Amino acid sequence: QVQLVESGGGLVQPGGSLRLSCAASGRPVDRYSMGWFRQAPGEEQEFVAGISRGGDDTYYSDSGEGRFTITRDNAKGTVYLYMNNLKPEDTAVYYCAATTTSRAQRRYEYDYWGQGTQVTVSS
Repeated sequence: QVQLVESGGGLVQPGGSLRLSCAASGRPVDRYSMGWFRQAPGEEQEFVAGISRGGDDTYYSDSGEGRFTITRDNAKGTVYLYMNNLKPEDTAVYYCAATTTSRAQRRYEYDYWGQGTQVTVSS
């Protein structure tokens, strides 16, 4: 079992930045590739970014490419999502998730999920 806890969400103005954190406990996090998903009200959950177990491979959806950066610190058991130039359409609950599948981008490929953290982009 892996427990995941997200933090770092909040209210930010358009054009601003946020850093989300996902703290993992239980099994060593370096056994898992990690991903960030988001879900806006009335929308389906969508993949945003993913990172390999060692952190040497990262991959993004179109919505995350260029503005978001995923990193990880396995010594701290933490995964980060840096979000820049935020837009109102980035408003959503952001979830981190763990998987044993390489380059997973579909919800069903992930085994463990956090409870989510709210990001609101508004002036």
